[in-house]
Amino acid sequence: MSDIFVFDTNSLISAALISTSVSREPLDKAITLGELAISKSTFDELIEVIFRKKFDKYFPDENERWAVIKNIELNAILLLPDISVTACRDTKDNKFLELAVFATAACLISGDKDLLVLHPFRNISIINAVDFINNF
Repeated sequence: MSDIFVFDTNSLISAALISTSVSREPLDKAITLGELAISKSTFDELIEVIFRKKFDKYFPDENERWAVIKNIELNAILLLPDISVTACRDTKDNKFLELAVFATAACLISGDKDLLVLHPFRNISIINAVDFINNF
């Protein structure tokens, strides 16, 4: 079985903003090495966040946003975690931990200090984009 990788929303948005960014390389690498995992709640958050007004300057055309969403959807497996995790000090981030644990992910990629401080979480690495590039 191939490795499964979980990215938090900000990491996915960062990867989408600039195709040559340090955030894009881990996403491409994860898709090449294994499988990107999403859940309904993480995917819903991606859709909500990418349509925030602050991203208008990066995505002036709504179709560009939908293309990013479609790309993630086509390159990911949808999992439906049936577990509850309450370990993160930012409760909105627990959904990423739930997905990573449920998927037995190789790692969770995030730049969020609320998640990074939990590394490792139940034997799952929580690392930033640069560490993912260098260690996987």
